[in-house]
Amino acid sequence: MPLLRYLMLLSLIVWLGGLIFFSFVVAPTAFSVLPTRHLAGLVVSRSLTALHWIGIVSGIVFLTTSMLYSRLHAGSTQPLAPRHILLYIMLGLSLISQFVISPRMATLRASMPDTNSVATTDPVRVQFNALHAWSTRLEGGVLLLGLVVVYLTAQQLSGG
Repeated sequence: MPLLRYLMLLSLIVWLGGLIFFSFVVAPTAFSVLPTRHLAGLVVSRSLTALHWIGIVSGIVFLTTSMLYSRLHAGSTQPLAPRHILLYIMLGLSLISQFVISPRMATLRASMPDTNSVATTDPVRVQFNALHAWSTRLEGGVLLLGLVVVYLTAQQLSGG
């Protein structure tokens, strides 16, 4: 049981810690120190891909260990506790970002030499900016849901 609790918590720590570090350190730093927005976008895009895969693996580890813990600890066979439902949503948002939004943004980015040299009214830039806004919303949603999952998991592990 201690191993299951450890893996549950570690998976959440890794995923949410990565999201927080990416959002508040990696992305702002890349855009402030690299010579062009295009280069910064490439660094951020590559980092986001790694973060998505970390999140996908962490989510699977959490779901597996949490369901097993629930079954062994409380004899519960309820596979869809609220924390599990939220984790499925987090995984879904990450998958959408990784396999729908990110590839579209990469295609659009490749068609622009540098986002600063393209007019803000250019249709390609408008579409890129809209996708970027959705990407940011999805990552923010994953983070907020993850914080709720941490709370629900702490509540479950404390017996409350």
